[in-house]
Amino acid sequence: MSDPFKFELVSPERLLVSAEVEQVLVPGAEGDMTVLAYHAPLLTTLRPGLLDIGYPGGEHQRYFIRGGFAEVGPAGLTVLAETAIDLVELDASRLAGAIKDAEDDVADAAGDIARDRAQTKLDHLRQVQTTLNL
Repeated sequence: MSDPFKFELVSPERLLVSAEVEQVLVPGAEGDMTVLAYHAPLLTTLRPGLLDIGYPGGEHQRYFIRGGFAEVGPAGLTVLAETAIDLVELDASRLAGAIKDAEDDVADAAGDIARDRAQTKLDHLRQVQTTLNL
């Protein structure tokens, strides 16, 4: 059991989570990372993936997130996500719509850099779809 720390998950619409937690698994741009109390300060961009929040007592809450960044500091962890959907609310049709949008972005991309970014986003979304068996 690790010490609790302050965690906030914020989307453009509202504050989704503000709580004391034991750990948070964050899908960082360079790979997944688990943040615990007393983590070194850090700022990272996010890739599409699953954010897993571990509460004291063993309860977990998971969100699909896309875009944004995470900041670890003395006050705790803040995740600012462009999109954050509680997995309880995520269904196959919503994820399929996001994949279709990403496929359109790949097809419509003007230039190699834009196409590579759109393809990376599409690959991540398909990975989430496979992971969740949706």
